[in-house]
Amino acid sequence: METITINTEYIRLQDLMKLANMVSSGGEAKQLIQDGQVSVNGEPCLQRGKKLRPGDEVSYGNRTCTPAYAS
Repeated sequence: METITINTEYIRLQDLMKLANMVSSGGEAKQLIQDGQVSVNGEPCLQRGKKLRPGDEVSYGNRTCTPAYAS
Protein backbone atom coordinates (compact mmCIF):
# COMPACT_ATOMS: atom_id res chain seq x y z
CA MET A 1 0.00 0.00 0.00
CA GLU A 2 1.22 3.46 -0.91
CA THR A 3 1.15 6.30 1.64
CA ILE A 4 0.30 9.80 0.42
CA THR A 5 1.38 12.65 2.71
CA ILE A 6 -1.15 15.41 3.35
CA ASN A 7 -0.71 18.71 5.19
CA THR A 8 -4.38 19.34 5.95
CA GLU A 9 -7.00 17.71 8.17
CA TYR A 10 -8.41 15.76 5.22
CA ILE A 11 -8.16 15.36 1.45
CA ARG A 12 -11.01 14.82 -0.98
CA LEU A 13 -11.16 11.53 -2.86
CA GLN A 14 -10.61 12.96 -6.34
CA ASP A 15 -7.68 15.05 -5.09
CA LEU A 16 -6.02 12.04 -3.46
CA MET A 17 -6.35 10.10 -6.70
CA LYS A 18 -4.65 12.93 -8.61
CA LEU A 19 -1.91 13.35 -5.98
CA ALA A 20 -1.21 9.60 -6.03
CA ASN A 21 -1.04 9.63 -9.86
CA MET A 22 -3.88 7.11 -10.04
CA VAL A 23 -5.46 9.39 -12.66
CA SER A 24 -4.18 12.12 -14.93
CA SER A 25 -7.02 14.61 -14.37
CA GLY A 26 -9.93 15.50 -12.14
CA GLY A 27 -12.28 14.65 -15.00
CA GLU A 28 -10.88 11.13 -15.20
CA ALA A 29 -11.24 10.73 -11.42
CA LYS A 30 -14.84 11.98 -11.57
CA GLN A 31 -15.76 9.46 -14.27
CA LEU A 32 -14.13 6.49 -12.50
CA ILE A 33 -15.78 7.39 -9.19
CA GLN A 34 -19.22 7.85 -10.78
CA ASP A 35 -18.80 4.49 -12.55
CA GLY A 36 -18.22 2.80 -9.16
CA GLN A 37 -14.68 1.70 -10.01
CA VAL A 38 -13.12 3.27 -6.89
CA SER A 39 -13.37 1.76 -3.40
CA VAL A 40 -12.88 3.47 -0.05
CA ASN A 41 -12.25 1.14 2.88
CA GLY A 42 -13.36 -1.83 0.79
CA GLU A 43 -16.71 -0.34 -0.27
CA PRO A 44 -17.50 1.22 -3.68
CA CYS A 45 -17.65 5.01 -3.31
CA LEU A 46 -19.62 7.30 -5.62
CA GLN A 47 -18.74 10.55 -3.81
CA ARG A 48 -15.81 12.29 -5.51
CA GLY A 49 -15.71 14.89 -2.73
CA LYS A 50 -15.60 12.31 0.07
CA LYS A 51 -13.31 13.53 2.84
CA LEU A 52 -10.48 11.10 3.53
CA ARG A 53 -8.34 11.06 6.64
CA PRO A 54 -5.36 8.93 7.71
CA GLY A 55 -6.47 5.32 8.05
CA ASP A 56 -8.81 5.44 5.05
CA GLU A 57 -7.80 3.19 2.14
CA VAL A 58 -8.53 4.04 -1.48
CA SER A 59 -8.37 1.29 -4.12
CA TYR A 60 -8.56 1.54 -7.89
CA GLY A 61 -7.36 -1.13 -10.27
CA ASN A 62 -4.37 -2.85 -8.69
CA ARG A 63 -3.35 0.14 -6.55
CA THR A 64 -4.21 0.99 -2.97
CA CYS A 65 -3.19 4.14 -1.14
CA THR A 66 -3.88 5.86 2.16
CA PRO A 67 -3.40 9.45 3.31
CA ALA A 68 -1.06 10.21 6.19
CA TYR A 69 -0.22 13.43 8.00
CA ALA A 70 3.20 14.93 7.41
CA SER A 71 5.43 14.37 10.44
